[in-house]
Parts: sequence; structure tokens; C-alpha cells
Amino acid sequence: MLFALLSQARSLSNAELEAMIGTRLEGSQRRRLNDLKLVESQKSGRAFVHELSDAGWRWCADELAAGPSGRATSLERAHYLVFGVFGRYLDAARLSLAEVVSLDLKARPEGRHKRTDTTEGDGDLTGRVVAAYRALAAGTGEFVKLRELRAGLADIQRSALDPALAAMFTARRVNLIPQSNQQALTDADRDAALLIGGEHKHLMSME
Repeated sequence: MLFALLSQARSLSNAELEAMIGTRLEGSQRRRLNDLKLVESQKSGRAFVHELSDAGWRWCADELAAGPSGRATSLERAHYLVFGVFGRYLDAARLSLAEVVSLDLKARPEGRHKRTDTTEGDGDLTGRVVAAYRALAAGTGEFVKLRELRAGLADIQRSALDPALAAMFTARRVNLIPQSNQQALTDADRDAALLIGGEHKHLMSME
């Protein structure tokens, strides 16, 4: 229900929800989402209309990075894999869900659904990664340790840097590989590793 409301970025009537996803937001389900402050519902004539609250937008953004709960079907698990890709892209591009979903942000209340930056310092996050790599690498395509890269970006929270690196790897902007000689890894190298596809990456290169 929350993702259905997200997709339109506006108030929706129960009739519209039923046409879109085959169900209405009524009764105990409506009251629960209202009590959780995830959805704002108002009477329009004799019927309710519903819209995501700010907390509802945050819930949807957080859910992109979450996994399925309970006994998820294969389709649900596949959807969450795609959600993860989408969430990493938003983090790397420093975009909010509203900037992607809404077609007319100017019509929304000022300041609503704005992204809260998770980094400190100036400049685009991807640009910071590129600059830090160039400062470390002896030449194009040279591998540098993620431990050293992180040290050069110490003002950026790991919760923001890791998704950015993963998104750059997915987009083939960087190459990330594990250290072939695992015996040579220090504790700091292991701590700085980035887990992608079930494999810890310790080195990064860029053309």
C-alpha cells in the first residue's frame, strides 16, 4: 500500500487504489497506518483519500535497503534484489525518492520529502571518490587499497560511502577485487573491505 501511494506522489482515493492494485485502504488497515503516522487520510465527501506522510516516504526509502521478511516468495526476493540496486543508485546520486517519483515537486509543500545528506564536506560524492583515487594511484588502472581510499575520505560516513562504491562498481566505473594473497591482509584491510556478491573486495582501480 505504501509503495502504491509512493508511485503517484499525491493523494489517492480508495477507488483509485483499487483500480491500481486491486485493494482499498480501509478499516483497521487504514487506522494502523494512520496510527503509525505513515499515511495521512482525510475525508473527501463520503470517501477517504490517502497520501504518504514524511514518515511514510522515509519508510519506503529505508525499505529499499531492507530484505524480505518472513517466508518470502521467490518473486518477493527478486523484487528486493532490484530494490537494493535502486537504493544504491539513489545514495550514489544523492537523490531522494521524491526527486525520482514526483513529476511536479514545486507543487509539494516546501521542504517536504527532501533528502537528508549522509556525508560531510563539499562536493559530489562520486567526484570525491574519483579525486581520492587519483591522489593515491600511480597511474590509470592502478589498484589502490580500499583502506587507503577510506582514509582519504574519512569525513564521509561509511553508510554513504559503501553504497556509492557499490553503485560505481555496478555501473562499471570502478573495478573492485579481493586481495589474492589473503595472508597479506591486515586487520585494517579486512575492516575496510566492501562486501559485494558475497565476496570481500579489498582493492579498487579506475580507468
